[in-house]
Amino acid sequence: MQVYRGCVFPEDLLFDVAQDVWVRLEDGLAVCGMTDPAQTRCGKFVAVQFRAIGKIVGRGKALATIESAKWVGAFPAPLTGEIVATNEATYKRDILMANREPYDAGWLVKVRPTNLDAERGFLLDAASAFVEYQKKIEELKINCMRCMD
Repeated sequence: MQVYRGCVFPEDLLFDVAQDVWVRLEDGLAVCGMTDPAQTRCGKFVAVQFRAIGKIVGRGKALATIESAKWVGAFPAPLTGEIVATNEATYKRDILMANREPYDAGWLVKVRPTNLDAERGFLLDAASAFVEYQKKIEELKINCMRCMD
């Protein structure tokens, strides 16, 4: 795991730096969540509205809409695919889960990729993403923080 200015980048994940999304490929699915720098910039979550399970979503299109204390916007799909699961139950219990555990319990959506071979190039491994994120973090003057109980 690499850390820069408090922002964590687990080595087992892939990253779409431009969209601030992480991906964990497992069992033919892409588990997707918001990166640590993204959750920091977003601020405390207030609400998450998930797209319907079974919906086919194109790369860059909304998998969910996130509302925070500072921002309202789309959580973009890093890969084209079918939504097969959402973490809605977790967010109903604890709306701050992405602010507490962005890479674990704070995942947002699971997608069955339909164009992985063509779109895999948009995702960087953790080491490459770390280099890109260092630039982004400096440019945006980010110091990552997590919500605590």
